[in-house]
Amino acid sequence: MKKINRILQEWPSGTVITSDWLKKKGVYKQLADGYKNSGWIERVGTGAYKRTGDELSWEGGLYALQKLQDLSIHVGGRTALELQGYGHYLKMRGQQVILWKTPEVRVPSWFQKYEWNADLAIRSATLFSKEVNALSTKSSNQIEISISSAERAMMEYLYDIPRHEGFDEANYIMEGLSSLRPALLQELSEACKSIRVKRLFMYLGENHNHAWFKKLDPSAIDLGEGKREIIKGGTLDKKYKIVVPELSREDQ
Repeated sequence: MKKINRILQEWPSGTVITSDWLKKKGVYKQLADGYKNSGWIERVGTGAYKRTGDELSWEGGLYALQKLQDLSIHVGGRTALELQGYGHYLKMRGQQVILWKTPEVRVPSWFQKYEWNADLAIRSATLFSKEVNALSTKSSNQIEISISSAERAMMEYLYDIPRHEGFDEANYIMEGLSSLRPALLQELSEACKSIRVKRLFMYLGENHNHAWFKKLDPSAIDLGEGKREIIKGGTLDKKYKIVVPELSREDQ
C-alpha cells in the first residue's frame, strides 16, 4: 500500500505513466496488474496507464512521451502559435493539435490509438540540419509540455503551406510577429533545410518591415537556386524567386 501511495503522489494528475516508469519505481508487470485489478490504475494501452477516474487530455499523453520516454516530439506550427497568444491571427480549426517530430522518432501505439480530446496531426519531417535550442516549456491544461518558440513555430507553419495552411493567413500572422528574436531567427534560418520555407519567411518578414528582419544576415542563409512555386497561379517575386499571390499595397 505504501508503494502505490508513493507512486500516486509522484504521478502528476491528468498524465499518462508508462510501464518503464513503473519499473524504475519497483513496480513490475505482476504488481501493476494487481494495482489495475484493485482499481488504483487503468490501462491506456500497451505499456501505459492512467489513474482510475482521471480525465486524460492530449497534454497528459504528450507529457509521457516527452518526460518519461524522452522522445523528441513537441507541439509546433499553428498550435504552438496559438499557445503563445497568436490565436487571434489564426482561423479557428476546432480542436486540431499539431505535433512535430523527425522521421526516426517512433510514437508508441498507445498514444496513436487512444481517443484523445483533440484531433492530433503529427508532422514527421527533418526541417533543420541540426538541433537548435528553439523550444520552450508551456503549461497547458496545468501540464508542462515542450512547444516550439514563435520563431520556430512560424517556420513550421510555413512548411505546411499550401497543403495544410494558407498563404494569406501566414501573411496575417507574420504581420503580428514584430518581437521575434533576430539571433534565434538567424540560427534557425541557417539550419533550415527547406529552401521554400526560408525564402517565404524572408519574403514575408521583409514585406512587413519588421525591425528584426533588418538585423538578419542574408548572406549566411542558403536560399538555393531556381524558382519555387509556393502557390499555383501566383506571381513570381524576382528577389526571392517564389511564386506567391501578389500582396496588396497595404501589405507592402
